[in-house]
Parts: sequence; C-alpha cells; structure tokens
Amino acid sequence: MSYAGSPARAYDFLLKFLLVGDSDVGKGEILASLQDGATESLYGYNLGIDYKTTTILLDGRRIKLQLWDTSGQGRFCTIFRSYSRGAQGVILVYDITNRWSFDGIDRWIKEIDEHAPGVPKILVGNRLHLAFKRQVSTEQAQAYAERLGMTFFEVSPLCNFNITESFTELARIVLMRHGMDRLWRPNKVLSLQDLCCRAIVSCTPVHLVDKLPLPVALRSHLKSFSMANGLNARMMHGRSYSLTSSNINKRNSLKKAKIIRPPQSPPKNCTRNSCKIS
Repeated sequence: MSYAGSPARAYDFLLKFLLVGDSDVGKGEILASLQDGATESLYGYNLGIDYKTTTILLDGRRIKLQLWDTSGQGRFCTIFRSYSRGAQGVILVYDITNRWSFDGIDRWIKEIDEHAPGVPKILVGNRLHLAFKRQVSTEQAQAYAERLGMTFFEVSPLCNFNITESFTELARIVLMRHGMDRLWRPNKVLSLQDLCCRAIVSCTPVHLVDKLPLPVALRSHLKSFSMANGLNARMMHGRSYSLTSSNINKRNSLKKAKIIRPPQSPPKNCTRNSCKIS
C-alpha cells in the first residue's frame, strides 16, 4: 500500500487486490465489468494472470486498485504464491451455480494463510443473475463468511450489481487496519443525524437537553453526541432557556438587591449638641 501525497497524482492511495478462486467462476467477468478507465494487462492469459486497474471514491478520497486475477488452474499455483506476497486484500470468488467452487474456498484460504497471513479477505458469490440455477444458498454462504470473520457479497457482472461495493468495502477494511482512515476524518461528510445533533447541541447546554420535548432515546443520543464532540462546555450567556430558570434568576436578583433609604433628620426634642447630620 502506498500513499500519494503529491497533488499531481490521480489518486490518494494505491492498493493491490487478488481475485482467487477455482477456474471458471467468473473472475474475468468481474474485471470485464469495470468500465471506469480500467486497462487490461499486457501479460495476457498465457501466464495465468489478468490485471486491471480501477479508481474508486471512498469518503472523498481516490483509491486506485490494482486487481490481479490469478488462474484457478493447478499449473499456475507458483505464480499465485509469488503474487500473493505483496497483496493488501484478497477477494475469494465462487460461483453460486457451482457447489464445487464453494467447497474449494477452504483450500484457497489455506494457501492465503500460508503465503500471505493476516491479509483481509472478503467472500464473493458470483453470477447472481443465474439465481434460478443456484446450488449454494445465500444463508449458507453468509454463515460461512461470518464464521471466518469475512464480509460477504453476491455480485452479478452482467447487471453490474455489487461489483464496486465489494471493492469499496475491502478497501475500507484495508485502510482502517493500517490506520490510514484518520488522514481524512476531518473531511468526512456528516450524516443528516449528526448535522441535526450538532445544530441542537450547539444552542442548548447539556444540562437542559433532558427538558427538550424529545423521546428518551433521542435525548440520550444528544447527550452522548455532546460529550463525544466536546460541545458540552459551550455555555450561552445572556439567554434564558426556560421560564423556570428565568424566574429563579429574577428572585435571586431581588434578594441580593440593597434597599437604599434617604438619610433622616434628627428629632426636634434632641438635647445633645453632638448630634449632627453627616
């Protein structure tokens, strides 16, 4: 993985992904469905490697992906081992209409763990447009992926369904594992809920959130948002937020006020010579 800090570059991050699986599961179809400036490899199919590049947008950052399609044939295992060493992510592909291709995923996972241990992986069921010939159920594949801690997608190159989404999710996992997501956190677009919470908390102190006419769950979320974003220390001086607080302030001000009385003259029958009005 490399980070391109120069503004002349056409991308911000460069990632290398491998598409692995048995032969004839449609890995080439997935690459062929990429039409956003993807370029075919000069290596061709004779060496058992197909190569394409594509650029995706992730949270406002341009991620360039190098996608390597390794052949599932046994005579190309040596090439797969050499290319798997420098990969940042692996896409395990099987054909939902071929039960044998799904059963062979275990063998590919063993190869990856041996030559590229710790590399993030996702499971992709290809050819969703042939669901009427399905031999692997979605529930079974989902349970298998959850057991191994992988994200699961079913894609269709014919309909261009979930192709970019699967690449984007794997790129997110890889960048978060390397801690690179912190580079663009300040530029992340806030959701509508975060914008509403920010607007409410910015004009309401945290101790008055409980008095808002909102559901309990939403008030709790507002208080958590205020604490997490450091907005609870913002106090708005010179405003009365409720009728009760304004009345209390008025009563306190009346108690503290001093009564000023005019000076009194001495009584007429005063016989003391030292009595003077100061």
